[in-house]
Amino acid sequence: MKLLGISDTYLPADLMKRELAVLEDLGIDVEVRHWGHETLIDLQEDNLKIETGGPDTLPLPDEIACDLDGVGIVVVQFAPVSRPFIEKAADLKLIGVMRAGAENIAVDFATQRGISVMNTPGRNARAVAECTMGMILAEIRNIARSHAKLKSKVWTRSFPNSDAIPELNEKTVGLVGYGAVAQLVCGYLQAFGSNVIAFDPYFKGDPAPAELVSLEELLSQSDIVSIHARLTEQSHHLIGEKELAMMKPTAILVNTARSGLVDEQALIEALRAKRITGAAVDVFDTEPLPTDHPFIELDNITITAHLAGSTKDAFKNSARLMVGHVRNAINGVEDIPVINGVRPAFDAGQRLG
Repeated sequence: MKLLGISDTYLPADLMKRELAVLEDLGIDVEVRHWGHETLIDLQEDNLKIETGGPDTLPLPDEIACDLDGVGIVVVQFAPVSRPFIEKAADLKLIGVMRAGAENIAVDFATQRGISVMNTPGRNARAVAECTMGMILAEIRNIARSHAKLKSKVWTRSFPNSDAIPELNEKTVGLVGYGAVAQLVCGYLQAFGSNVIAFDPYFKGDPAPAELVSLEELLSQSDIVSIHARLTEQSHHLIGEKELAMMKPTAILVNTARSGLVDEQALIEALRAKRITGAAVDVFDTEPLPTDHPFIELDNITITAHLAGSTKDAFKNSARLMVGHVRNAINGVEDIPVINGVRPAFDAGQRLG
């Protein structure tokens, strides 16, 4: 059986090959082709095009999308797996994407063809969760603003929230979405002594130590609202003008998930009018952030360049996690992260040890 891995600038070919090579010892022919970009920013720009326009928006170079006969498994991180690509891969049974989102995969078409699509939930959950805590603290304690002022040779202790700088202890933090990232954030917040509530209509099980509430309750009760939902057609602009109006005027909004979950213009207006105290944002509708973007001029927002999930550990671990998922998929293990409801159809003779 052949496995084609498509590496990228974040996950270099040598690293991907090294991790996937474990499967060669089990009878899988592994080939890695590189989807090259000169810089990480170039890759981020292409990734944003794909996330907004779909996997057919940006075709892969011919040298990557050729000679697909016999390829039963394709593993990618950011590279698009489009309808034309899938049509060429007549033997394809499984597509593995090494992140939680699958916007770069033509999932509907793969489903029509009976091809299983599998993601890697939680592969950078700890990276995003840790960054979320940093964003919360930077915004409420004015860490980034004070740093910027001192670098400009200005000593000041006056900031938009100077009259009411809070501590996290005994404050209510609302998590919109309660998946792997949010659950880690919840644990960190518990160590700070925070009261954690969450909204997630898809969550099943015991949410402790968080308490599940409605979105309206969460927005009205929280001192900090942190976004951790998946971006779908249903969740697009989940937080808009109406939802921002439900928040406390002393509250802040944090988004280290996806830009589309929040109506960016509505957030700008809420910050300008001081209807909420502040925000901390790592993701934007247009990336790189334009130099004339209103966020840059606002004094009550902390902004970072889409770096929440980008740690060396997250990228290294994603390939390793995928190897385990691929092995389990071939061996018929039930508990694998299939996102399109199609179980991988491998022959019994392809089972691995």
